[in-house]
Amino acid sequence: MEIPNIYFPHLGLSFHLSAEAFSVFGITVYWYGIILTTGIILGTLLAVYIAKKERINPEIITDFVLYDILFALLGARIYFVAFKWDYYKENLGEIFNIRQGGIAIYGAIIASILVAIIYTRYKKIKFFQFADIATYGLILGQAIGRYGNFVNKEAFGSYTNNPLAMAILKSEAKPPLSDEVLNHIVRFETFGTAEYIQVHPTFFYESTWNFILLILLLFYRKHKKCNGEIFCLYLIGYGIGRFWIEGLRTDQLLLHLTGIPVSQTVAISSIILGIIGIIMCRKSFIKQ
Repeated sequence: MEIPNIYFPHLGLSFHLSAEAFSVFGITVYWYGIILTTGIILGTLLAVYIAKKERINPEIITDFVLYDILFALLGARIYFVAFKWDYYKENLGEIFNIRQGGIAIYGAIIASILVAIIYTRYKKIKFFQFADIATYGLILGQAIGRYGNFVNKEAFGSYTNNPLAMAILKSEAKPPLSDEVLNHIVRFETFGTAEYIQVHPTFFYESTWNFILLILLLFYRKHKKCNGEIFCLYLIGYGIGRFWIEGLRTDQLLLHLTGIPVSQTVAISSIILGIIGIIMCRKSFIKQ
């Protein structure tokens, strides 16, 4: 019997997943890239659907995505490399190796917001109206994209024995492994002497949180009081979830010198900005 590299002991689910999907002319295609691409396509289709509902030309969405993909990827990679610079300054060639992971969603979001500001000014459309529509596609893309971490066996949490606990074959788990995780190496009788780390499946937590947030915002769409409200609610909702989930992870990007988790800092900032945006939105609605 083939030993699974991912096992959910309390659910009885086991998987043997490879990061590599297939090869084309000697070039390896990774599941990580396929999953991210799927998230982008489905997210775009959802945003196009919402745009039609809002009587906005859907080509505005598709054109933006074509412009944004490269900048979002660059932003995600630059963000990740910047906070892992101690490693990359000694391994400069690895900066461009992103096929197996190593991107940060906050970097992609920040880059995409900057591109959207420029794009909407060029197209002479309202930024916040556009942001509300794009938000739906963004959340769906994030929810799907997190499964790339699952296939890559990365971005997991600390040790847990809760009902959703995920065991990863120790030899395949992406480093770093915390002392807490290493102190809880487990062996399952079914799989002989294989060693596993048993951790929080944070990819699943965040993906599920995003799907729930997406459903709530879809229900709220017809009740929004002003342009930008959906985007601000996303900033608050995603920030709350990300702050909690990031606290469970073992591979946090840290601010230099302070050692404070970057994503938790950004999450708090996004919550504050979202709250300020909602207050301003409600004030403008009352004045109308």
